[in-house]
Amino acid sequence: MANISRYDPFGDVFDDLLKGFFVRPMAYEGQPATPGRIKIDVTEKDGAYVVCAEIPGVKKEDIQVNIDGDQVSISAEARAEKEVKENERVLHRERYYGKVARAFRLGTDIDQSAANAKYADGVLELPLPKKPDVAGRQLAIQ
Repeated sequence: MANISRYDPFGDVFDDLLKGFFVRPMAYEGQPATPGRIKIDVTEKDGAYVVCAEIPGVKKEDIQVNIDGDQVSISAEARAEKEVKENERVLHRERYYGKVARAFRLGTDIDQSAANAKYADGVLELPLPKKPDVAGRQLAIQ
């Protein structure tokens, strides 16, 4: 299987530069950060896909993974647990609190009964075995 990816010479550096300096140079008190994107790696080995997704700062109870055929969707909700004290004010906040989601299609249907998930150190690992190919059958004409 050939993987094709688009080359982006500027990447996140250019986006961060524009967001920080030209659009909004100073954050006002309590301004929420913009949502991050769930970054994923997908590999294929031994008849299965292995998806690794970066979801830092989220508890495993707040992550949902849905599989429908060859479509995988991951959603997570990060919660703000630190409260601002009485004589304290927020000058700048980059950590995002809220919901993020990502959905993508794989080339083959997934065997949902054998799929599982592990979450450790901010990385969600999904070994997703492929569904065995069902051979077509020839119908007898009566």
